Amino acid sequence: MKTISFREAIKEAMSEEMRRDTSIYLIGEEVGAYNGAYKASKGMLAEFGNKRVIDTPISELGFSGIGIGSALKGCRPIIEFMSFNFSLVAIDQIINNAAKIRQMSGGQWEIPIVFRGPTGFAGQLGATHSQSFENWYAHCPGLKVVVPSNAYDAKGLLKSAIQDNDVIIFLESEFMYGDQMNIPNKEYYLPLGKSIIKQPGSDLTLVSFGKILKLAFKASKELEQENINIEIIDLQTIRPLDYQTILQSVKKTNRLIILEEAWPFGSISSEITYLVQQYAFDYLDAPIKRITLEDTPAPYAKNLIKLWYPSKDKIIHSAKQLLYTP
Repeated sequence: MKTISFREAIKEAMSEEMRRDTSIYLIGEEVGAYNGAYKASKGMLAEFGNKRVIDTPISELGFSGIGIGSALKGCRPIIEFMSFNFSLVAIDQIINNAAKIRQMSGGQWEIPIVFRGPTGFAGQLGATHSQSFENWYAHCPGLKVVVPSNAYDAKGLLKSAIQDNDVIIFLESEFMYGDQMNIPNKEYYLPLGKSIIKQPGSDLTLVSFGKILKLAFKASKELEQENINIEIIDLQTIRPLDYQTILQSVKKTNRLIILEEAWPFGSISSEITYLVQQYAFDYLDAPIKRITLEDTPAPYAKNLIKLWYPSKDKIIHSAKQLLYTP
């Protein structure tokens, strides 16, 4: 085992796959000479050269289109967005081209491509740099959406994503790039489309994904002192969604909280809520609760951020409400 950061896990995943397959390349703003905006590609330009680690102008629409075109010609590009807020500039290429070409060609063309970069809230960055679009991309058939919550998962999932023949949206977090974790020295892969029970429990199921999962563990630790045991599920992959792991857990605990770093309307938590009431309604002993961002653009002021963003206290309060505990 070795201890590495989240950013190093991302770099290792890309580098290992690029050594294995010369058709894989990395392209994006500052991925080369600057070693990546968050140093997630540090040293890769020196190893692979400027034909496989390619710096671009500020032109998300352009280099996304280049990536899609090259995928049609046999390459396996990794497209880095400095922030997934900027992916909106390229969303026409992602939604109307990458996600549709396999079906519209009758299966003649595959698009083995990974779009990756940080998502969500990352401090006082303002409303246009603090957004989560997992549900936007998960809404579109033809895309797979992956959101790891730690360095170990990130490496294994990214390696699988790079080898996958579908279009992958791989979402990270600026707040996680420095997180340290022990991972194996040898190569490993984690399957896409599979949730993980990160903590078994009997009283309540909590479903979440990405960096906000940390809040779930903090809340769970406090609730344990009151003999409340939470089962925590890390979705890892948003689409395809692992329905069975969620349903089996709810049938065991009879209660559900969904924790999501996104606005409430049309969210992933809305989809899970429908799923559970459709297939496990008779097992519920309390209404489903979801904890999301407040339904407003991200504020800048710290005191407003505390009100806008989910908190450990909100999780604890919701859990006690579901368990009818004062």
